[in-house]
Amino acid sequence: MAKEALAARNPDQIHTDVLSSSRQACYKARDAFYTCLEKESDKKQTEIASKGLLYPAQCKAAREEFVNNCRASWVKHFDALHCKSRSLKRLLDDKDSRRGPLSLPQPYTFKPTSTS
Repeated sequence: MAKEALAARNPDQIHTDVLSSSRQACYKARDAFYTCLEKESDKKQTEIASKGLLYPAQCKAAREEFVNNCRASWVKHFDALHCKSRSLKRLLDDKDSRRGPLSLPQPYTFKPTSTS
C-alpha cells in the first residue's frame, strides 16, 4: 500500500541511493570506517556516532564519507549491528577471564559426635 502511494506521488522519481552502484559505494565507505575503528581501537574515543557508538578522531574522515554515501537509516542500522557484534564478542572473549573459581555445593553430611 505504501509503495503504491509513493509511486503515485512521484512516478518519475528514481531514488538513486538504492541503485546498485550507490549501495556498493555505501558498503565500501562502511567497511573503510569500521576497518579504521578496528585499527585505531587503542586510541581514545572522542567522537560520537549514532546508537552509542564512539570512535577516535583519526576515523572522522572515514565517518564523514560513510555518512555522505549512505542513507541515515542505513548508518543507524550498521552502527547498531557493529555495537551489538562488538559487545557480543567482548562478552564471549572475556567470559573465561572474568569467571571466578568454580565451587560446587558440597553435600552436607551430619556426623554425630560421640558422647562416651
